[in-house]
Amino acid sequence: MQARSMFGIVTALGLLVLILVSGALVGCPRYLVYQQEMAGRAKLAEAQSSRQVAVLEARAKMESAKSLAEAEITRAEGAAKANHILQNSLGGPEGYLRYLQIQALQDSNARLIYVPTEAGLPVTEASRLPGDPEQTDKN
Repeated sequence: MQARSMFGIVTALGLLVLILVSGALVGCPRYLVYQQEMAGRAKLAEAQSSRQVAVLEARAKMESAKSLAEAEITRAEGAAKANHILQNSLGGPEGYLRYLQIQALQDSNARLIYVPTEAGLPVTEASRLPGDPEQTDKN
């Protein structure tokens, strides 16, 4: 009786293994197709997400450029108004240019300054100042 039950157990295990192997052989190609389909869907979702991110970044850059342009226009309009007010308070364009020239002279650390004459030409120097290091180097 024991040999018979052993034979039944071995047969049952053999059938179970045979069923599992045949199920794996039948199911494996279907699983591979399913796996590839899921991988394709994942790639598609990633591509769509990347495209949405790129679109949002482009929109943000466009809005930033518009804001920067508006800020530059506002700054230029303010500078133009300030220049116009200053020019009018100094007696017109000539007075404003003279004011800018004086400002430039005050801001520079130059030891020698050429001042234009009425004809617009600079007055050339007749001689160097005494004690000028450039003068002593040439002697």
